[in-house]
Amino acid sequence: MVVRIGGRRMFLWRAVDDEGEVLDMLVQKRRNKAAALRLLKKLLRKQSARAEAIVTEKLGSYGAAAREMKLSDRHLPGGLRENNRAENSHLPVRRRERKQQGFKSPGSAQRFLAAHAPIYNTFNLQPHLISRSGLRILRAGTHDAWVKATAAA
Repeated sequence: MVVRIGGRRMFLWRAVDDEGEVLDMLVQKRRNKAAALRLLKKLLRKQSARAEAIVTEKLGSYGAAAREMKLSDRHLPGGLRENNRAENSHLPVRRRERKQQGFKSPGSAQRFLAAHAPIYNTFNLQPHLISRSGLRILRAGTHDAWVKATAAA
């Protein structure tokens, strides 16, 4: 995704798991092999579980980074609709960017996104997969967690 930061174009790299939870977001100046390597290294360092498959868009820098990290056997360049979870995960960020007419600096964008991802994951429930009573219980739990987190701050 392209974001406007101080009038310049920057790229937002996102990693999303198979359930739609945002694992990591990274703001970069370029979409090259070095940027893809930085994202993959940061992501694999943070995750305790081993990824069975890494689905990306067909950008060549992903393939080059996967080859360098010896992840070619797990790398699947996505086709049509295979990358939808990652594409849909940036919609709240686009809404925030439109309201504020972009971010002021790459650092402020990275700080916002680092805080936004866990909050988004907490409140992003999949209502079509849960019964109404179960959804109410989960929403009450997330609301209580939010009240405790904001009271401590």
